[in-house]
Amino acid sequence: MSGLVWHRARFFPILKPKKEEFKHTALIGIGGNVGNVKKRFTRLFRFLLDSRLVYIYETSPILQNPPFGYDAQDDFYNALIAVQTSLSAQRLLRFLLHTEKVFGRKRSFKNAPRTLDLDIIFFDTAKFEQKDIIIPHPKWQERLSVLLPLSKLKKREWKF
Repeated sequence: MSGLVWHRARFFPILKPKKEEFKHTALIGIGGNVGNVKKRFTRLFRFLLDSRLVYIYETSPILQNPPFGYDAQDDFYNALIAVQTSLSAQRLLRFLLHTEKVFGRKRSFKNAPRTLDLDIIFFDTAKFEQKDIIIPHPKWQERLSVLLPLSKLKKREWKF
């Protein structure tokens, strides 16, 4: 286990102009600690790039940080991806859960090691709580794995 370490990888970080044709913006937290996570993040970026459902306009550098909740596992790698989409928050969540499965995510127990974890941190400036989705993501403001990458983003539109 180590402390906090910044990593750069292909597409992490990037900054591109926004597009007019999308209705919403969302901030997606990405994480993982099984296998070659940085390579998986690059594959995820390309996977999302090929999708017409989202447009990536910014990513943070990758933060390596110790696990929490269940400590007997490898460090996590975390980053943020800012996207535009015309999907609703619920449909975006379904798309992200499907994407996790494509990348081999298995849910064995809370805070378990994982190949890929995708969370909607913010969706526009919405605040709501439903059975399967809470926006903004619960406890985001307490997690260094969100706060530190958020501090590295150039676009300062995420304020809560």
